[in-house]
Amino acid sequence: MTLEIPKLSRPVNSLADLNAAFDGLNENALACFPWETPANKPAVNFKVAHNNESIFLSYRVQEDEVLARFSKHNSPVYTDSCVEFFVSFEGDKNYYNFEFNSLGTCLAAYGPDRHQRQSIAPETLGLIQTQTSLNRVQGQSHRFDWQLVIQLPISVLTNSKISSLSGLKARANFYKCGDDLTTPHYISWNNIGTSNPDFHQPPYFGEIEFL
Repeated sequence: MTLEIPKLSRPVNSLADLNAAFDGLNENALACFPWETPANKPAVNFKVAHNNESIFLSYRVQEDEVLARFSKHNSPVYTDSCVEFFVSFEGDKNYYNFEFNSLGTCLAAYGPDRHQRQSIAPETLGLIQTQTSLNRVQGQSHRFDWQLVIQLPISVLTNSKISSLSGLKARANFYKCGDDLTTPHYISWNNIGTSNPDFHQPPYFGEIEFL
């Protein structure tokens, strides 16, 4: 099954425009717990769209604990409350990993596997726009609801010659983790069939297409 990524019909000149555009899009659930399912499962949904020049992502997370320590790009944000987007464009054996904590701080790199990664420069990651919000779930004082909206311009895809997203096919996965939380967890959109937790698994990416 291919996840079709819609092209936004309205202009996006601000994050407010983007939030309005997201209102009409379907949510996709992160529902796979490839290794161990925690007793209090986080609930995670995401939306994704594009406008040829940027990929837009919106993650909505409900979980019992939120950790947000890192504010400098390319810090180990995967140890905080973290959402991630890994993508490999058609014809490329390499893939990008974009990882964001709940503050919008980004860790990103490019390469063929977990060990051979080329970091994307912090000044390039500064081109990514994010908007975050954090609230308590109404009626559940122990549970938090946080949202991260991301505008990822194609200029950040520094190892790819992409001038327009429409018509492109790719392989990707979407994730939620938190390595240093009291109860660590690992959640994915497309399931992963390895024995140990590892999101750097291109063979388990799912198919996506930019409309």
